[in-house]
Amino acid sequence: MEHPYYLLDVFTSRAFGGNQLAVFTDGTAIDGVEMAAIARELNLSETVFVLPPQDPRASHRLRIFTPGMELPFAGHPTIGTGYLLADLGLIARTNGVGTCVFEEGVGPVPVSIGPRGTTPIFVQMSPARLPERRDAEVSRADLATMLNLAPADLGAGADAPAAWSAGLAFLVVPLTSREALLRARIDTSVWKRIAAETWAPHIYLCHRDEAAASPLLHARMFAPAMGIVEDPATGAAACAVAGYLASLDSAVSGTITWKIEQGAEMGRPSELWVDIDTRAGAIAAVRLGGTAVRVGRGFFTLK
Repeated sequence: MEHPYYLLDVFTSRAFGGNQLAVFTDGTAIDGVEMAAIARELNLSETVFVLPPQDPRASHRLRIFTPGMELPFAGHPTIGTGYLLADLGLIARTNGVGTCVFEEGVGPVPVSIGPRGTTPIFVQMSPARLPERRDAEVSRADLATMLNLAPADLGAGADAPAAWSAGLAFLVVPLTSREALLRARIDTSVWKRIAAETWAPHIYLCHRDEAAASPLLHARMFAPAMGIVEDPATGAAACAVAGYLASLDSAVSGTITWKIEQGAEMGRPSELWVDIDTRAGAIAAVRLGGTAVRVGRGFFTLK
């Protein structure tokens, strides 16, 4: 039996940038074991299977797989699937504007679609959970060793490493310079020893560009637990890191938009946009946005 799928590049407006994604628009005849096997065979960061919703609040149900595991939530598959379904006319839109709700493992994820500037289909999602913080479970010295950096390259004070999650947990490691971000290399043998069994085993490195005209974060993400050595664009991490970014100025109320640049070191530059609403020093809402481009389609054959 042949099962059609589409290939997309997400968080980019051009082919061969951003993060790769495969979307099976009808996964009803594929079971969970087969889904995991297909994700391993395609060997992309994520593969999505679209199913009828079980939650009456949702319009579609998504099952999301990396080559190594099923995820309860992920940003670039959510944005990419929203883009594809809108582009195929499977999400109703009026004057280019529409909404839907994806049922994911963390709960319902609202998605909005509309034009933005010269981009005809810009997709924005709200994570099912607001960012939550836990202390880092590994020492600065061990982190530096794992990343082939010096302890002085790691942030301190408000910029100290901490675990953040908006449905999927990441160890957020702010670095003191862009040069340190470029120089970082993960030692997976050290990662297995110090981080693999922690609450936040996925490692998100970032550096705030204080010279930029508007809020800009440079980032890299390493996820050996997912079977991903390095990820060119990580939406779930962008939602999680919003907690860290909001914590930098707890006196602010209002909305601030951060641009996150990721993937340049891999030759796949990506742009993620994160809106953070704060009220009386607390996060009230987070929205992640971006666009995508279709780059191919095919059929997967299962007997």
